[in-house]
Amino acid sequence: MAALRVVVLSGAGRALLCTPKTTKAPRANMSFASLPRSKKVALTTLGVLTTGGAGLALMLQQSVKASDLELHPPNYPWTHSGMLSALDHASIRRGYQVYKQVCSACHSMEYLAFRNLVGVSHTEAEVKVLAEEIEVVDGPDESGEMFTRPGKLSDYFPKPYPNPEAARVANGGALPPDLSYIVNARHGGEDYVFSLLTGYCEPPAGVEVREGLYYNPYFPGQAIGMAPPIYNEVLEFEDGTPATMSQVAKDVCTFLRWAAEPEHDQRKRMGLKLLMGSAILVPLVYYMKRHRWSVLKSRKIAYRPPKKGCKHNLYTVLLYKINYGKKRPGCCLMVNLFFEGTHVLQPCAVVNLSRHGFSTLCCVNIE
Repeated sequence: MAALRVVVLSGAGRALLCTPKTTKAPRANMSFASLPRSKKVALTTLGVLTTGGAGLALMLQQSVKASDLELHPPNYPWTHSGMLSALDHASIRRGYQVYKQVCSACHSMEYLAFRNLVGVSHTEAEVKVLAEEIEVVDGPDESGEMFTRPGKLSDYFPKPYPNPEAARVANGGALPPDLSYIVNARHGGEDYVFSLLTGYCEPPAGVEVREGLYYNPYFPGQAIGMAPPIYNEVLEFEDGTPATMSQVAKDVCTFLRWAAEPEHDQRKRMGLKLLMGSAILVPLVYYMKRHRWSVLKSRKIAYRPPKKGCKHNLYTVLLYKINYGKKRPGCCLMVNLFFEGTHVLQPCAVVNLSRHGFSTLCCVNIE
């Protein structure tokens, strides 16, 4: 079997590695001026149509979005609007009190259960007391009859009306919407709800509102069937917070934001953890890709056939490292092989040594 001896030859290795080999490839000219006339016309027409379509869509959106007399809600500085800001749970508790004493007379929240309040705005004992205040129709019992029982944690918030028809009759033909996802269902979110609750005013000169409707510039059409629901001192907060109109509207909007997005705080907490993990992982991945994997990916091994008249074989393995686009010699191995009992040293190189039975090569750095 052929034997392998690794000999470091700095002079021959450096001379062979430093041999300049540059290949000039033709550069493709992809400028707009080099295109044919037909392609220029086609690209220009496509750009004009795309720009015109985008402008038309924006104009239509603005025209449908609001009429001349409709106001857009301003952007209020909510405490939970920041990237890492959580909801004010004290405000959620006050907002639930506003919903219970003011809004629940007409509006339902059929997708929210009493158990959802546990650990958010109330303790479990407090929520059980709140749930037992309502009577729930349940059954049938063993005799097949329906019965009423006190509410429990798994019950959903009660509805003010048994069906939509009864709600329309009680509100002059208007159907009060469910408030479970009202913040997500309205453009502007809590900004719109806050502006709507605090935006009731007298109609301007020349605008007439029929009987039973109220003027509100933030409502589409400016005429709304809901009477002004809140005003100063409409209720007394349990924690002693002054119940001004703006405070009441702010608290109920915070409660509605939580109702529409109960995972609000958890989502931002997970986002923070992701950012912290990415700050560690991204530099590590960049280092492994740029300074480790790129070395293995860009290895080049050259084969140079022996000169004429040479009766023996010399195999030289060249390993190049490409760093930042420049070819630099990393290490050079001069491998002397014995074939048929004859040892000879000759400057030639080959790529694949596995065909000669060698599975592992030891690299010696000559620098």
